[in-house]
Amino acid sequence: MVTEACKKNHVTVNGIVAKPSKEVFPTDKITFRKDQITQTITVLDIPENRVGAKLVDIYRRNDTPEEVYQHLELLKLSKEHYRKTGTGRPTKKDRRDIDDYGNEIHHDDEENL
Repeated sequence: MVTEACKKNHVTVNGIVAKPSKEVFPTDKITFRKDQITQTITVLDIPENRVGAKLVDIYRRNDTPEEVYQHLELLKLSKEHYRKTGTGRPTKKDRRDIDDYGNEIHHDDEENL
């Protein structure tokens, strides 16, 4: 996943586009785009050996502004408001009901004139 992002020039290290084999050092700033937001991470230290996922936070600091995460939450809420997740396209019956509802409003307006 990260290799593909590097090949597509979506990852930068200190403002320079990074290849998958790019070596990073402490104080390097890594910028990448994930889930519609641009995230910035600062490398604090390099571990001697490979470490588990739970220990990775010891060696990095997330410098992404909090406003970016709030904006992402707002986007998610606006999409859910438009149509509930998992409901898919409206069925033929749903479309007919929607059309009938629109026609009822139109006929009510004509009767009031």
